[in-house]
Amino acid sequence: MNERATTLDDATLKMGLLMESAEAHQKLAEGQLERLRAHTQDLDGVVRDEIRRTLVEELQALRAEVTRAARALQKLRSGNALRGAVWSLAVAVLCGGIPIAVARWVLPSAGEVAALRARRDELTANLTRLEQQGARIDWRHCGESKRICVRVDRKAPAYGEKGDYYVIEAAP
Repeated sequence: MNERATTLDDATLKMGLLMESAEAHQKLAEGQLERLRAHTQDLDGVVRDEIRRTLVEELQALRAEVTRAARALQKLRSGNALRGAVWSLAVAVLCGGIPIAVARWVLPSAGEVAALRARRDELTANLTRLEQQGARIDWRHCGESKRICVRVDRKAPAYGEKGDYYVIEAAP
């Protein structure tokens, strides 16, 4: 039994040493796992902080871009308002200026109107005088060439060296 007891003791001793070694490895593995869990939790916090920091930086950059875009749009709006006012003014000037220019070109001047009125008054006075002298004439446009013709008194004699003047018959 001695030999068997020695073999058993050696086997038991080896088994005990293996168990101790396994237990030591298990404790070492558990310690490593616990450190890994702690490191993972720390890493999770670091990642969250990094994500927050990155998100804050990106949102600040986005805010700056939005602010610049808003300022640019405000400048465009004020520029467009000014441009619109200038165009409106130009169109108003053209709409008022063109008829005035055409009127000045087509219509007679004040001097021409005065001369035409004087001529009209003179002609009216001549017509009045002729009517008072009995010179009411019945005249028309005659022939294909639309020449002016008058009704003559055929009973009256012809006058002139060649007898080519006739007395006009008074209109009724």
